[in-house]
Amino acid sequence: MPLPSTPFWYLRHGETDYNAKGWSQGAIEMPLNANGQAQAEAAAPMLVGQGISAIVSSPMLRTRQTTEIVNQVLNLPVSYEADLREVVFGGMEGKPLQPWFTEWMEGRATPEGAESFAALTARAEAAMSRVLALKGPLLIVAHGGIFRAIRDLMGLTKEGLTPNGVPLFCQPTLTGWKISTP
Repeated sequence: MPLPSTPFWYLRHGETDYNAKGWSQGAIEMPLNANGQAQAEAAAPMLVGQGISAIVSSPMLRTRQTTEIVNQVLNLPVSYEADLREVVFGGMEGKPLQPWFTEWMEGRATPEGAESFAALTARAEAAMSRVLALKGPLLIVAHGGIFRAIRDLMGLTKEGLTPNGVPLFCQPTLTGWKISTP
């Protein structure tokens, strides 16, 4: 099922040490590193004047930190959506993303104890249906894995990393979804 045709802003949390190393984090609680804090600080002014009505964030540490930094400038109501948390990578958490990640994303293999990409997509779909029913446009602060699932729901490619700390405007058009930066 596709996403509701409601525009929204998306911000992947700022960088962590695991992001910098190319390691999977999944359910591991990891704080922002200094670069990640700077990314969140740089994102905030780009979101001013965009008509954002509220922030909905994953409850994980790295997204809460990003939300707090951005909201020092935006000063908006914040709520947390548990189903926007990052995918559980099971036995592959804290390890390099390659070579297993592509097979996981394509549904050909799921690491032991991990959430399948199909399960992640179903969770993302349910969360986004709830979130996008709220008065918007909203800023959603979440994770790279969640955004891969959201892009898949948009009918867009799930390939490619979502940059840390870069605001993305997601807008439905007559020909499909369009993602742009401010």
